[in-house]
Amino acid sequence: MKISAVILGFTLGASVFSANAEKFKVCADPLNPPYSSQKEDGFENKIASLFAKSLGQELEYFWLPQRIGFIRNSLNAFTDENAVESKEFKCNIVMGMPEGSDMVQTTQPYYHSTYVLLIAKGRGWDNIQTAEQLAQLSPTQQAKLKIAMFDRGAGTDWLQKHDLIDQGIPYQSMTGDSEHNVAMQMSDDLKAKKIDMVILWGVLAGHVIAQNPNGYNVIPMKSEAGVKVDYQMAVGVRKNDNERKTQLDKLISEKSAEINAILSQYHIPLLPLEAVHSKKD
Repeated sequence: MKISAVILGFTLGASVFSANAEKFKVCADPLNPPYSSQKEDGFENKIASLFAKSLGQELEYFWLPQRIGFIRNSLNAFTDENAVESKEFKCNIVMGMPEGSDMVQTTQPYYHSTYVLLIAKGRGWDNIQTAEQLAQLSPTQQAKLKIAMFDRGAGTDWLQKHDLIDQGIPYQSMTGDSEHNVAMQMSDDLKAKKIDMVILWGVLAGHVIAQNPNGYNVIPMKSEAGVKVDYQMAVGVRKNDNERKTQLDKLISEKSAEINAILSQYHIPLLPLEAVHSKKD
């Protein structure tokens, strides 16, 4: 999962980078819709392809399931022992990193989204228009709630803050399933009426919505004291790969219309991009 913390063992030195490099090397999960897949049909695949074509470079992937240790074993990993001296890494770019991530150096953000409360229509909850209304229901009504969320993250934090954690149904944020990611499982369980609603990161909610575009009420959530639910997402590069960051910043600015056109195809709830502040601000 993109928002989940990933343990970073160490940060390697700057890579050798040429603006005329022949390959645009991306680290990506082979099965993580709607972000990426080996079929290259995810929105991050398409944005990476846009960047590569703009630079006249060949797009190349290093595929690795996005679990704990992903950055250490992809972006910061040499291709082999003989590549240490030449600093040839398995990949140079990770799409979709939270702006300001401590694990990588991030570009300017290219989209801003939020968690949403996604409610299946026709299950008795069509009158809910804000997430806060769930906390205002009578105890009898609350007892009927089945709210899916990741086992850690903003959904869990929000339910705890609003005394609804007992109504939560946790799903593992990282699984070993090579054929079914968590968003796919939630989509199946919503259809099977095992759950009626889910608090889900906007991108993953977009994937669920795409399976049944008219089947859900989509309620964007707002950050509040102690619970952050919106994030700006950027491209990640190695921490001192400054030239590549500068090049990607330029691409993000120049290709913003094309990026937004790609994002619009995936039912992702988008917020306006906000000014980027340095960590000193």
